[in-house]
Amino acid sequence: MSQPPEIFTGNPLENPLTVPGPRPVTIPTLETKRLRLEPPAPEDYPNFKATFASYRSRFMGGPLNPYESWMLYAAEIGHWQIRGFGMWMIHLKETGETVGMAGGWAPAGWPEREIAWIIWPEKAGKGFALEATDRARRYFYHDQGWEGAVSYLDPYDLSSIKLAERLGCTKDKEAPSIGNDEAAVYRHPSLETLRTTQLGDGIALEIEHHIDPIFKPKGGTVD
Repeated sequence: MSQPPEIFTGNPLENPLTVPGPRPVTIPTLETKRLRLEPPAPEDYPNFKATFASYRSRFMGGPLNPYESWMLYAAEIGHWQIRGFGMWMIHLKETGETVGMAGGWAPAGWPEREIAWIIWPEKAGKGFALEATDRARRYFYHDQGWEGAVSYLDPYDLSSIKLAERLGCTKDKEAPSIGNDEAAVYRHPSLETLRTTQLGDGIALEIEHHIDPIFKPKGGTVD
């Protein structure tokens, strides 16, 4: 009888390659009303490469040259096998086209598991990141047993900070950061907080508003 895939649940600073035995991972597909979160595939690379070569990637280590973007995309795929979680490619259900990525991220040196996202430049401002990241977070909490997570954000990346706040994140000034402590740490609400307060309902309502084609969000759109 085959054993279930092993999930790395220790400190992300530890080297998961020291865990003995194979680490086969079947990447799940998640769905929302508008989106399908699927494993990153080779055919999705051109959009990823174009985005990380653009100015939009400036807060995520870019712009990258072709070699750098290739290595990062390979890492996105390999991260699932090493950590047991990772980033999904976000597809529109209606057309199948990709609009960005969202999911978990914890490369060597990360103090905590991160929830991250990026939307292709031409698809920004439609609430896709909000919808996809909320779904990914619920998967990590409910299915993988995460007790929390953070997002490491550039202090000048105002659009990502706004999105993090819409997801209920609060700035944690005491938490260790990355990149010579230059990134701001935004802590995600716990599953208990989402369950026992109106925060989860508020996020769901805002997602529904972005799905409404005539909705004009107060305070501007989010990715």
